[in-house]
Amino acid sequence: MKRQKAINKNSPVVIRVIPARYGSTRLPAKALAMIHGKPMIQHVYERCLKAKLLSEVLVATDDKRIFDAVIDFGGNVVMTAKTHKSGTDRIGEAVKNIKCDIVVNIQGDEPMIAPGNVDKAIAPFFNDKSINVSTLCFKISDKKEINNPNVVKIVMDSNSNALYFSRSVIPFNRDNTKAEYCKHIGLYVYRKNYLMKLIKMKPSSLELTEKLEQLRILESGEKIRIIKTNTDSHSVDTPADLRKIRNIITGK
Repeated sequence: MKRQKAINKNSPVVIRVIPARYGSTRLPAKALAMIHGKPMIQHVYERCLKAKLLSEVLVATDDKRIFDAVIDFGGNVVMTAKTHKSGTDRIGEAVKNIKCDIVVNIQGDEPMIAPGNVDKAIAPFFNDKSINVSTLCFKISDKKEINNPNVVKIVMDSNSNALYFSRSVIPFNRDNTKAEYCKHIGLYVYRKNYLMKLIKMKPSSLELTEKLEQLRILESGEKIRIIKTNTDSHSVDTPADLRKIRNIITGK
């Protein structure tokens, strides 16, 4: 792979991997969905290139159509096994033989991910060796978002470590008092050595119930550091999401 930008030689090597598969229950081929003249995967890739703390950007896919699309726009891409059941497993295979310290997993369905958010999630790793995993959250107040099972919510402790992620409304506001709700933004940062341990773990009970692979980390006893951001991101899970993103990007 070609180095994307110059990084201080004393800084950790940070690889950004975008897992992208062709199959999707709710929106097949969404990685190649055209948005303002470009496939969605290209929008994600180009936004990642603008992050200051990344050494490399790489797409990991199991489909030749996505592979060819990334080659066509000049990106770095590797083929991975079709048997992976999660994006985490896919990026684990992609970086297994790459010399790096930190691995960033940004979902291929986040075409509006802010480069500053990527840097914000990586930065704590440089100064705190106890952090093995981090992710982002954004404060929400819209009741439709709060009640939407496709919007994953987070609750955290006083040290900004995740207590739980859920598709349900958490916290449950029993007495209708003032409560803060935080939306999970689909980005994870791992120390590579921890990622290699994670992909060897079996899916956990809560992970299978909620269909949220980050719960495997919490159930194993590992902490996930949550970094709050003031910049939202919009994932594409359904045709309606895709129409919304197209309108936002084209300014309609």
